Amino acid sequence: MDVIPVIDVAHGKVVRALKGQRSRYQPIETPLAPSSSDPADVARGLGRLFPFNKLYLADLDGIEGRGRNTHLVPALSQALPRAEIWIDAGTQYRNAARTVLAAPVATLVVGTESIETVRSWEDIVAEAPERTVLSLDFRHGEFMGPEAILADASLWPSRVIVMTLDRVGANDGPDIDRLDNIVSRAHGRRVYAAGGVRDRDDLDEIRKIGGRGALIASALHSGKISADDLKEIAGR
Repeated sequence: MDVIPVIDVAHGKVVRALKGQRSRYQPIETPLAPSSSDPADVARGLGRLFPFNKLYLADLDGIEGRGRNTHLVPALSQALPRAEIWIDAGTQYRNAARTVLAAPVATLVVGTESIETVRSWEDIVAEAPERTVLSLDFRHGEFMGPEAILADASLWPSRVIVMTLDRVGANDGPDIDRLDNIVSRAHGRRVYAAGGVRDRDDLDEIRKIGGRGALIASALHSGKISADDLKEIAGR
């Protein structure tokens, strides 16, 4: 099972996400990187906790149209040299996808909240299907994006995230029912939970229903998921 740490970056700083309400995000305070919200410092702190082989970067500056933090990939790659970096920068077009994928360590994450049509999604994923992850985005029980993408699993690539934005940082637990539904329709695709994971018990529940992993931030910074937990989970 993969535990994938998340770094949310806004205005060049790591921020603590809260229910997808991006205007409320504040620079992170974490024992993993005391007195710093610099992305590379936080990544190094995560690396000291556990040798993660994946890192999820939510480039909120790119998602919100302020311009991508293009310098982050080499800095994060240096901080976590063995990690594949999953990047969501609000990609809407194939040319933008090509720019993200130019970094050999990069895997493109495309959130449905950023997609306008099925055709635009098909154009993006055609650039590099095996290096593209689809994030099925939900907020307050509603799907964000073209409904046809949610309805037709044949449009999904080999890796899919179920992102419940209003549970991010809320300590409410993951949306197990929704995740279970997506797993049952995924036909062998790898499905990852995102939003609400609180502790080891939540990870065990995700694994039991067939989830291949989870994206986590708060539980790592709070210590509710420990280095020992990560070592045991990685062995499964």
